[in-house]
Amino acid sequence: MAKVYGWMSAGLIITALTSMFIANTYELVQMVASARWVLIIAQLGLVFAISGAINKLSSTTATLLFLLYSALTGATLSSIFYVYDINAIVSTFFVTAGTFVGMSIYGMTTKKDLSAMGSLLIMALFGLILTSVVNIFIGSSMIYWASSAIGVLIFVGLIAYDTQKIKELGYQSLDGESSRKMAILGALSLYLDFINLFLYLLRFFGGRRN
Repeated sequence: MAKVYGWMSAGLIITALTSMFIANTYELVQMVASARWVLIIAQLGLVFAISGAINKLSSTTATLLFLLYSALTGATLSSIFYVYDINAIVSTFFVTAGTFVGMSIYGMTTKKDLSAMGSLLIMALFGLILTSVVNIFIGSSMIYWASSAIGVLIFVGLIAYDTQKIKELGYQSLDGESSRKMAILGALSLYLDFINLFLYLLRFFGGRRN
């Protein structure tokens, strides 16, 4: 678990530094904006590559892919500095961090099996993604805010579920190489939970620039 949280933290730091660096360079912001969909597709490809081919990858390759994914996420998130007030971004980050710590502790310590809840949350996540895609064309503010609230609840729950799942995986007898790869996979899961919770909370707490 220490390795999982360590790599997750490293990913978040890389994301934050990349995002701030690009946001402070107007030319890079323009480049990212013009290649936004390419970056998003690349991010999806990396997630599927790490998750689906983890057994075929070396721990070094998995680590490098995770760090690359973190940097690409930072690039795509650089636009939030032009949409939201910086104080709102910082405060939302700390709210997200506090929520993450609380739910992760719950997932680590609870004796309740969260598998059933996790399955429901994953199904709800697919429904949320589909609803969000449809709303791109509909443009309903009611659907936007409802999906944002549901998104917060989903990722709050997934933090606890993923933490418990990773903790149980840690009880398995793994060699050093497999242990490192599982740590990266666990870090990716919690990293995704953190980033998505942050973005959904930012919709509520983010003071948009005038």
